[in-house]
Amino acid sequence: MDRVAVRGLRARGYHGVFEHERTEGQLFVVDVDMGVDTRAAAAGDELGKTVHYGVVAEQVHAIVTGEPVDLIETLAQRIADQCLTHEAVHEVEVVVHKPEAPITVPFDDVTITIKRSRS
Repeated sequence: MDRVAVRGLRARGYHGVFEHERTEGQLFVVDVDMGVDTRAAAAGDELGKTVHYGVVAEQVHAIVTGEPVDLIETLAQRIADQCLTHEAVHEVEVVVHKPEAPITVPFDDVTITIKRSRS
């Protein structure tokens, strides 16, 4: 399986269990790695036979900036579900980074990584 990836997509979201996360919002960073068989697209040089990563990026951005959820696990699942609506995408790995998570000790990042497939 070939891989089409969008990495480091940044958006302000209002996700989290604390009130200040819902009112002030924070930065979320998303990596999406999609399993796509690109042979037909490459053979015919046809965008319609692969996944349009620009469209995927816009959809992911809309999910992150859209309806708030409590958990980044839920956010990651919504992103994975959207990616799998694209016919060319057979599997997807989604990493949601929450670098501004409300943690009281020094840290670099908090992430959730999920892998989903059609089967």
